[in-house]
Amino acid sequence: MKTHTLILNTAALLLAAAAAEAQTTVKDPWVRGTVANQKATGMFAQITSASGGKLVSASSPVAGIVEIHEMAMDGNVMKMRAVAGLDLPAGKAVDLKPGDYHVMLMDLKKELKPGEIVTVTLVVEGADKKRETLEVKATVKPLSDSHDKKH
Repeated sequence: MKTHTLILNTAALLLAAAAAEAQTTVKDPWVRGTVANQKATGMFAQITSASGGKLVSASSPVAGIVEIHEMAMDGNVMKMRAVAGLDLPAGKAVDLKPGDYHVMLMDLKKELKPGEIVTVTLVVEGADKKRETLEVKATVKPLSDSHDKKH
């Protein structure tokens, strides 16, 4: 019985340690659905880093190229461009949303249909330069979803 209790206690400690290391959380991830032959779409979510850091990269098995993008006004023209990273201030939620920062999925390997789940891997670098990898399961939403009117 003591061995069983020791194993359970050790497992509980390992789980607690793993949870303590999880510095970044991702809330409400979603991907805009696509139509046949469409080669790009965006992933949106809310990211919070407990101790602060930077979103430095992303990848997904559904896309050949995945980049962190921002949309910003350049004079009177809205332009989209890749950025090297996205700052995540400590304890502050950062929105990835249409018309702003987002994860761009390009060179899509298939049409993304509403209701499907897309895996996106995010890499966050903490202030201590340690990297945290997060596997996000994002739900595909229809093109007509009200969230995406700006993009």
